[in-house]
Amino acid sequence: MSPSIHLAQQPEADELLGRSPLAALIGMLLDQQVPMEWAFSGPYTIAQRLGSDDLDAHEIAARDPEAFAALLSEKPAVHRYPGSMAKRIQQLCQYLVDEYDGDATALWRDAKTGKELLARLNALPGFGKQKSQIFLALLGKQFGVTPEGWREAAGAYGEEGSYRSAADITGPESLAKVRSHKQEMKRAAKTAK
Repeated sequence: MSPSIHLAQQPEADELLGRSPLAALIGMLLDQQVPMEWAFSGPYTIAQRLGSDDLDAHEIAARDPEAFAALLSEKPAVHRYPGSMAKRIQQLCQYLVDEYDGDATALWRDAKTGKELLARLNALPGFGKQKSQIFLALLGKQFGVTPEGWREAAGAYGEEGSYRSAADITGPESLAKVRSHKQEMKRAAKTAK
């Protein structure tokens, strides 16, 4: 059974994130420089525009780059930077095709440790250390993917009871707590300057 995800704050988009590992990965990739709900609703918008109820790494990787960028640019755009994000999504999908036969779950299915899974996530195009740790925490906290040492590998994002990132959002109340935490971190960073 798929987990109940609340990252897009839209039932159809969240349902897709819960049942489609590729959609969750793409949502995480899009989660930069736009509100989280916009980022995580992106995979659903892409699937709709492709005329599908799911996403396929082989299909996305094989699409004409200009046509795919145009698809993401249609109003409302999937991201603030639809062209560059279209390229990143295609790079991610091509990597999954090349390394995992297009199966996003293969990234974590046989990972023995959190450290191994983090290394696999870090190898993804568009995934740096922080994004990889957040996604690892999301997998552990909401998808039940818990290889040995996953919390340690996820760093502070893996802490139980924290409200730091997308990994901790289970509804509107936790979303507000994560937003509050992020605002506090921004204030602290400004004060430190």
